[in-house]
Parts: sequence; C-alpha cells; structure tokens
Amino acid sequence: MSSQIVSRRVLLRFGALAGAAGLAPSLGACVTDDLGTGAALPEKQSALDVMPVLLVATTRKPVGNPPRPPYFSSDRGRGLSFAEVRLSPPDRSLLGKVSSVITGDWTIGAVPKFETGSGAATAFSQAALGRDVLIYVHGYRESFESAAISAARLSDGIRFGGVSGLFTWPSAAATLDYNYDRESALWSRDAFEDLLKALAASPSGGRINIVAHSMGTLLTLETLRLLRAEAGEAAMARIGAVVLAAPDIDFDLFSNGVARLGPDVSKITVISSTNDRALELSAALAGGVRAGAADRAKLEALGVRVADASDYGGGLINHDLFLSNPDVQGVVKRAIARGAGV
Repeated sequence: MSSQIVSRRVLLRFGALAGAAGLAPSLGACVTDDLGTGAALPEKQSALDVMPVLLVATTRKPVGNPPRPPYFSSDRGRGLSFAEVRLSPPDRSLLGKVSSVITGDWTIGAVPKFETGSGAATAFSQAALGRDVLIYVHGYRESFESAAISAARLSDGIRFGGVSGLFTWPSAAATLDYNYDRESALWSRDAFEDLLKALAASPSGGRINIVAHSMGTLLTLETLRLLRAEAGEAAMARIGAVVLAAPDIDFDLFSNGVARLGPDVSKITVISSTNDRALELSAALAGGVRAGAADRAKLEALGVRVADASDYGGGLINHDLFLSNPDVQGVVKRAIARGAGV
C-alpha cells in the first residue's frame, strides 16, 4: 500500500510540473552533436505546410467507422489502422502568431481515408509514394490529437521535405496511467514492425526516418531490434536517421537494446539532458537511471551520437525541446541529412 501511495504522489507531482511546462522560458544556448552547432534552419516552407496531410498508423481503437472526432481513443484496437489526416496549418500572420499562444497552432481538419486490418501497413506505404518519410513516435500521456499536432510541429519545424507520418499507440493520456502506457507501447511493437517492413519493402525507395520521444523511444528501440532480427540488413538499410529524444528507458535496458543493433547503432542520435525533470520523476516511479538523463560519456560509450541539452537548464521540465527550440531541432535536421548521405 505504501508503494502505491508513493507512486501516486510522484505522478501527481509530475502532473503539476507538466501543467506548468508552458511557462518555461526560451533559452539561448547552443546544443552540439559533435558536428558543431550548424547553420540555422532554412526559412523555406516545409512539405507539410504546402500539402498539410499527415499519414497515421495507429494501434488505438477507432472512434466510429469511418472515424469521427476525437477519431482514435485511448483503448487498444484490433491490430493496425491507417488514416490519412488532413491538417489545418497555423496562421502565419503576426496576429496569428500572437493568438496561437492561446488557441494552439496546427489542428486536425478531417480524416478522409481510413483502413484497418491486414492491409493497413501497405496502405500507409502506398500513400508515401516512395518518398522519404519522417515518422514521429510520441511518448507517455498523449492523446491522438496531441500526438498528431506534435508530429506536425516537428515536421514543419525542421522544414522536412518528404512525407510526414505518425505512429501512435494507445496512451491513456492521463498522469496516473504510466504503467498502462508502458504496456500499451510494448504491445504495439509487432504493429510498428509491420509498418516498417512494408515501407522497407517498397520498391520505389525512400528513406525511413524516425523521431521518437520519451516512452516512445522504448517502443522504437524494441521494434528496431525485431526488424533487424527478422527482416535483416536489407530492411535496416532503408532506415535513415533514428533520433531518440529524452528516452524514458532504464539505462541497462537501453544498453542491451543498442548492442543488439550491431553497426546500425551509428544511425542513432540521442537528445539527452541531465536536468530533465520528467525523467527524474520517471526514475522515481520505475526505478533505475533513465537513458535520457544519463551522463553523456556513458551514452557515447555505447556508440550512439549524443546531443546533450543539459545547458538548457532554465526550463521547468526540459523534456520536449525538440518540438520548440530551433537549436535542438537543428540536431534532428542534421541527423536526417546524415542518414541521407548529405
């Protein structure tokens, strides 16, 4: 009983901090990834801004058939579903930028295409049309809507020129459901692997880039282990960049998972921070040092690239800078460029 009380207190504290995350100030320091700070992100439009369509693969249960708002719930669905989501971009005017602080930025407009079952992974691959794909895998406590908006913010923020995608698993989107979320993430491994296999098997080419956040990094690392073991080097060759932002994984588990990837470990970039308050609370709840809060030298010893964001310590949470800070987004952009051989 006492351990349940402690866990509840930890999660309640996490909820209070998460609610205040929007108050964190912007920071001016530079994040490096052993390649220097790099140039500022170009001001050209992203492909998503030109054609605001997000390709979604999900293990969430659809709300209706075809889905209606909120489109996908926190419940576990029956296998993988594919959806084409039409987004409404933010107002780029000065007035729009001011009002977006209150009203938000990207919004979901409609879901005109939907398919569930054995053909969902193939439908996603066909919709990508052989172009480079950026797949965002969200973390703990995310709804379908919040995950879709984060995927749009990421792709638009780095001015990605290919197809924007989202793999979303059945998070309960509730502070006290950490264990449910972790089990749901791991339950989704086979479906995510099916998606990556379908994309890798596409004869028209295109690189698969993955940016995973927090608990989504556990799902991603476990799935890549499966993909390498079952589909081999040919499938892994289609993987471009793998960016693990604030990985919420026990360090020992992370170390074992990375070791299983062999030479493909060179594709991984970790965005870490030793002052990530969300990971501190996760460690208190789950035990063990989280990989995203580990010392940089320990991470580099595993063969991964590391962008240490610890100097951004002025924020309250410091858990999702890759969605908001241009310097950290530059780390993601450079990782994708390396994966493409640029």
